[in-house]
Amino acid sequence: MSEKILVVDDEHEIADLVELYLLNENYEVYKFYDAAQALQCIENTILDLAILDVMLPGVNGFDICQKIRENYRYPVIMLTAKGEEVDKITGLTLGADDYMTKPFLPLELLARVKAQLRRYKRYNSGNGSEKDMIVHSGLVLNIKSHECTLNEKPLSLTPIEFSILQILCQRKGTVVSAEELFHQIWGDEYFTKNNNTITVHIRHLREKMGDSFENPKYIKTVWGCGYKIEQ
Repeated sequence: MSEKILVVDDEHEIADLVELYLLNENYEVYKFYDAAQALQCIENTILDLAILDVMLPGVNGFDICQKIRENYRYPVIMLTAKGEEVDKITGLTLGADDYMTKPFLPLELLARVKAQLRRYKRYNSGNGSEKDMIVHSGLVLNIKSHECTLNEKPLSLTPIEFSILQILCQRKGTVVSAEELFHQIWGDEYFTKNNNTITVHIRHLREKMGDSFENPKYIKTVWGCGYKIEQ
């Protein structure tokens, strides 16, 4: 069964081009040039991934991403203007999993779509040999349901944040580099060149967990090496 992908961009040429490349890979595409129709689609359609342009008239891509994250955990890729670093950080903060800067190569976007779908299916299939629950110092991760609690209070984590925390917990006491985190989550080599993205996700995790950077109880930075959770 074909994966269903939402594409929202008010630049018709870009939206049409992205749609063409996705259709050539046999994805089912729901393309819109404005937010109103896209929001209706989100409510009425079971989607597998969303590609959202940040700069939309009226309701922007950030608003749509936030709306998706209220109920769904499927991957979101944001399309941002060239050099707008604040857009990338804002998108990640609101729950986006990845971003592409315009102008972009359609084949690279397609590669990222495939990587995100592989990761999403892998971490939501529940068919792996991993234990269903991870428990560590008041932190509980349910691998099958992708739910997380800290001291019995639910943590609202994005799929990438959950994946990072899961990997670090499964390898307690071991330093995991940013490059390895990228490889574990996305499985594509070119992502290793964007280690700053991991840093942003780690910062958001600490904020949500109330973890101190200077004296962390959970995620510790090992300078020049990576991150780890103590045994």
